[in-house]
Amino acid sequence: MTPDFVTDETRWAAFLARDAAAEGCFLVAVTSTGIFCRPGCPARPKRENIRFLEGREACLEAGFRPCKRCRP
Repeated sequence: MTPDFVTDETRWAAFLARDAAAEGCFLVAVTSTGIFCRPGCPARPKRENIRFLEGREACLEAGFRPCKRCRP
């Protein structure tokens, strides 16, 4: 994991900026929809519905499905 993306605040900032450097560092799980996305996804859920998870397996184990837009 890149040290730049270790806190929820830095991950949220990277997600908002669609920061390409964040790809592969974390995934964004959206509790209101049950999906997970890559940091560069064009979807823009509300912050209160976001969880940051470490990888695809963690997202699947938590009950989220892959986003159909960004295909993580």
